[in-house]
Amino acid sequence: MPLTRREFLRASAATLGPSTALGSLVGLGATLVPATMRAQQIRIKEAKATPTVCPYCSVGCAMIAHTIGNEIVNIEGDKRSPHNEGCLCPKGAATYQLIKNPNRATRVLHRKPGAVDWEEVELDWAMDRIAELVKKTRDETFVERLEDGTLVNQTTAIFSLGGATLDNEWNHVQQKLMRGLGVVAIENQARI
Repeated sequence: MPLTRREFLRASAATLGPSTALGSLVGLGATLVPATMRAQQIRIKEAKATPTVCPYCSVGCAMIAHTIGNEIVNIEGDKRSPHNEGCLCPKGAATYQLIKNPNRATRVLHRKPGAVDWEEVELDWAMDRIAELVKKTRDETFVERLEDGTLVNQTTAIFSLGGATLDNEWNHVQQKLMRGLGVVAIENQARI
């Protein structure tokens, strides 16, 4: 059934605005999928595709990172993977934002006790300060044995909270460090 110009304008409601007209075009069967696919192909046409693994959980979903030079331009699921078949969860799909986020913290900030403002400090100073405070807290609160003589070698004054962007390798090292310090309260943000 041919569509006349008048019927097309009536159906698209062009006089009501572009969003209504676009909605009407979609209602008539028009689709933007080919244009979207073409735009995606142009964006990664000159990019190098590097297979990688999602850092969020132990599933290990396969991803492809597209880079131009040293710049990441796109990250997507790898369709060749037998266990995720190109699909990613919402966190995995947002992996690109781990690198390309204007709100990402890139400086070490410190607020002295009682101060109102934060000040920028050197990373080495911050790492030394953290190590000093951890050792001080552990030394002051470490319990080797309970009153009944049971060996426990623990401190309950330090809590370890891992984040969802930590990979399995980091979680393993963190577990070893925390257990070595005698920390009992070890948790991950993904379970809370």
